[in-house]
Amino acid sequence: MHETILFVDDEKVYLDYTRSLFENKGLTILTANSALEALDVINQNIICVIVADNQMPGMCGLELLTKIKEISPHTVKIMMTGSADLATALSAINNGEVFRFVVKPWKNSEMIRAVKDGIRRFRILQSIKREDEFVLHSLAQTIELKDASTKGHCDRVATLALQIAKDLGIGETIQEEIKFGSWLHDCGKIGVPEAILNANRKLTDEEFELIKKHSAWGCSVVRKANLSITVQNIVLYHHERYDGNGYPSGLHGDNIPLEARIVAVADVYDALSVDRPYRKKLSRENIMETMVEMRGTNLDPEIVDALFAILKVDFQD
Repeated sequence: MHETILFVDDEKVYLDYTRSLFENKGLTILTANSALEALDVINQNIICVIVADNQMPGMCGLELLTKIKEISPHTVKIMMTGSADLATALSAINNGEVFRFVVKPWKNSEMIRAVKDGIRRFRILQSIKREDEFVLHSLAQTIELKDASTKGHCDRVATLALQIAKDLGIGETIQEEIKFGSWLHDCGKIGVPEAILNANRKLTDEEFELIKKHSAWGCSVVRKANLSITVQNIVLYHHERYDGNGYPSGLHGDNIPLEARIVAVADVYDALSVDRPYRKKLSRENIMETMVEMRGTNLDPEIVDALFAILKVDFQD
């Protein structure tokens, strides 16, 4: 395997030295001289191990590693720290933020051993993750069995959402979370009676209110499963509308998380493309006309534009 290691320190001498220390070891070595720069790197790359100094201007190492726990949970986190930071480091380890710490100035053998152990842990986590991915996909397919008209819907939404995310320049780590969120975006429908899901008539107000609860129910499921905040946002907010008239929270515009806005566009496109109990699928021309009408009201205009670019569709405002 060819893993990527990220070193973060505001002192260039440490970055240069650690880069040279790991040369010719079959690894990709990246460096960042601030926490904010490191976050940009993490968003654009799959990082196996991050080694970050704690004492840095602006955002400290512990704050950085806490954020990374949310956006890249499988990245193994090592903190470089002075002896005065020992209590902080031990607390971080106990809270699960940090896998190991290395006291500065460190010995080469200590740093090499810490990174090797981190790589070993990352490989174990990746193995577990592959099993978890199979379980998540199976769960999505099981939920689809409640509604025969949605067979394959989650896979199609995931495929389209990933195309949009890539077109928008979203990093690989978040793309993967968008895939999981797309698979599970309707998982809360497990709590909705099949008679309502499969009704071939207009729902009553009471039935629609019940349907609307599926996003919160689903978010509770993925939160308890310790899935990322990106997945939670997709499940909870994919029925919010760009104009603020959606549910469950009435968020509008950029207040709706980007990942949820992406999945909303992919979700609508696929829903219009297939037969449902209450209506027949639309023609491609009618789908595009409908999405133009929804552009800026239901859906984020920029993301609709990205979809149309992928589908090579021209439209007039």
